[in-house]
Amino acid sequence: MAARRDGIRRPEPTAGERSEQPGWARELLEHLRPTGRDVRRIVDWLAGTVHASVALRDASGALVAGTGLPLDEDLVAAVTSGRIASAAWEDGEHHLRLVKVGHPFEVWALAVSRDAPFDRHSADVVAHTAQVVELLLTARETAAAGQRLRRASADLRLAILQLLMVEDTVAARRVAAGLWPGLLDADTACVYVVESEPAHRDRLAEECLDTTREEALVVRCPAMDGHVIVVSPREATAGELKSLVERHPDIFLGGSVWQSLARTATAYGQAVSALAVARFRPDKTAVYAERTHPERLMDPAALRGWAARLLRPLDAVSHHIRAELLATTRLGLEFTAVNTAKILGVSRNTVRARMERVETMLGTDFDDVTARAVVHLALHTQINLQDGRAGGTCATPAPGLTHLVSGPAVRSWAEGLLERLDRDARPLRRTLRTWIAAGVNAERAAQLLGVHAQTVREHVRSSEPVLERQLLAAGTDLYEVVLAHLALGDLEHPVFTGPAPAPSSG
Repeated sequence: MAARRDGIRRPEPTAGERSEQPGWARELLEHLRPTGRDVRRIVDWLAGTVHASVALRDASGALVAGTGLPLDEDLVAAVTSGRIASAAWEDGEHHLRLVKVGHPFEVWALAVSRDAPFDRHSADVVAHTAQVVELLLTARETAAAGQRLRRASADLRLAILQLLMVEDTVAARRVAAGLWPGLLDADTACVYVVESEPAHRDRLAEECLDTTREEALVVRCPAMDGHVIVVSPREATAGELKSLVERHPDIFLGGSVWQSLARTATAYGQAVSALAVARFRPDKTAVYAERTHPERLMDPAALRGWAARLLRPLDAVSHHIRAELLATTRLGLEFTAVNTAKILGVSRNTVRARMERVETMLGTDFDDVTARAVVHLALHTQINLQDGRAGGTCATPAPGLTHLVSGPAVRSWAEGLLERLDRDARPLRRTLRTWIAAGVNAERAAQLLGVHAQTVREHVRSSEPVLERQLLAAGTDLYEVVLAHLALGDLEHPVFTGPAPAPSSG
């Protein structure tokens, strides 16, 4: 005896029986091939094979395939409810058969109407067709259930990432623990961004899950269609993802340095920055370079005191609201409002409203790139404080920004960075300074310089490989270049007036 996938056991056919398999049976089995699994085609084939009209109806009576037939609705209800398995009757001109087609979730009815009586051949064809349709319905429902499960898992992984992006590591761990125990137990992790063509992203995400053995948080990026984000506390993940890149010619990989889970948003920005470098490397991979950042050249105590003073107006709101405002602003300074909204799972109006509230409380204007760069510096200084890397508090009065950026170490770094532009015959440095002062607007900078806007864009684009920083995409790279200009006095310092005074009650 041989067992079939539908659970029905059949005698193992002999060689002679295999050769005598009727032609209609071979045709019916062809409909079980992956390219032929279409219920409507099977119903049409049945109608042509037994010279009949055929209808396949679901439990609600809706026609799924075939043509409408006048049927005894009581009999149809008896079949679809499971009270009877089949029925046969004659209405004078037509011979009808009704067969139950069941699968684990519901029961359908297959109705066949012929002018001629059913002989053994036609009865066999109808019975076997019902079995094939039943198999396809079961397979389809199983596939749909699997797809729903995969979609739910993907939604949960995205929710965990969004919690990490706003530094709610406690909630992120709580959500992850139920489905992926131990996934976020570590204190630090790396973030990777794997890039492919958008059309191949779903396949790439599945391969990332398989490659990391689901021991990493794998998320389809909600902001960039071709990106898959991987957050992993395991050192082995880097090698696993590199092997994936080696197997595919159209995939690139960017990775962050190790960061605390609370700095997932920072790590994500690093991975995106590294990805831009990976596109030009032979091995198609890159890790964020730990270069000299300007804040590391500033007096730590003075920097902490200045950042705390700048952000002090935000202390007036509750801890929960403050954390929400700061997390949104950190991402909003790195990415567009639309992409920030997608990453956080909120509307772009919410992102804009939160950032406008921060603008108002700090008394500044985020249309000014220098203001954005300075707030970005303060926010990341505050993150370092939360990570416990910056030591104790400053007892002396906090200095101003001018004092922080005018130190010899910062000025030396700034001059060394910007003087690279002087090696080009074009006035790249002048164009870049004017472009920043004009709010990184090429048209306004072109008017000030008396050149075409395209010339401004070309100069800025040419400055990127020289400075080894992305400038056209707002973010950490651009803000470091802005700080370099501020350190050398090439740009005016932004204004921060703090919150407007409350109206008097008298």
